[in-house]
Formats: sequence, C-alpha cells, structure tokens
Amino acid sequence: MRTIVTAAAVAAGLIAGGLANPGDAAAKDVTWATMKDWWSGRDKSVKEVAGATAVDAKKAKKLFDEGITFVDPRSDSDWQAGRIPWAQHLELHNDFNQKALKKIVKKDEPVLFYCNGPECFRSSKAARAAVKMGWDKVYYFRGGFPAWKAAGYPTE
Repeated sequence: MRTIVTAAAVAAGLIAGGLANPGDAAAKDVTWATMKDWWSGRDKSVKEVAGATAVDAKKAKKLFDEGITFVDPRSDSDWQAGRIPWAQHLELHNDFNQKALKKIVKKDEPVLFYCNGPECFRSSKAARAAVKMGWDKVYYFRGGFPAWKAAGYPTE
C-alpha cells in the first residue's frame, strides 16, 4: 500500500510538533523538498542552513568558552556515549519542539546545534527549525561531536 502525504498533512505535523504555528510561512509554504528534508531520515546534513551561521570546531570552541548554549539533538544512545560538556539534550524526533527549546534558551540568545558530523542530519534540521521558530542567533556546527573530539576539546 502506498502512502500519500499531502502538504496539508505536513503542515499539520509541523504545527503539532511545535515547529510552526498556524498561519506561519513554515506551515503554509510546504513543498516536496521540505517534506523530504524533514522526514526522510536518510539525508546527510547540508553545508549551510539559511538564517544560521555555520561554524567549524575552532569557532565552536570560542562560542563554548563564551558560554553560549549548545544543543545536542542526537539519539539518546549517542548522547549517553559522549557529548560536549554542558550541552543540552533535545532528541530531534521525540523531544525537540519550540516549547522545549524555549525552556533552554531564549529566542534572543545565541544557540549552537551539533550532532555526529556531516553524515548526521539532526543538527541541520534542528538549526533550520530554530530559525523558522524565530531564534535569530543560531549557529550550526556541521562537524559536530567528531570534529570537537578530533580537536582535543573536552568531552563528557
């Protein structure tokens, strides 16, 4: 049996998941590319996220030293296996939504998203969602935890 997902169903899912509000462009402007990006789970991370600043490990460490909030949207098992110290865990598929993110960081405060490197799509999706939900100081660390560890920075 083939399942057909309509743009209206996708918009409803974005609203239900806290990733959009009724009337938002994110809820109205749903294209096949948007649907594929949000739900495929097989895509790799993008190099840049519109509205976010892409950073490498060196810049991420500078932001870490400044005390900005790091959000880790990886799976629970990845989180438990190791992470950047003081990072906040919001598993993308179960815990990540506007309400949860607001509890961690205000919309006018900087926030950095990271995951398991270029093969991991979770940080790019979380960063994109944060931008769409109104955060305006979003950083996207594509190299993620592997690049952080490779640079010799602290982990827990």
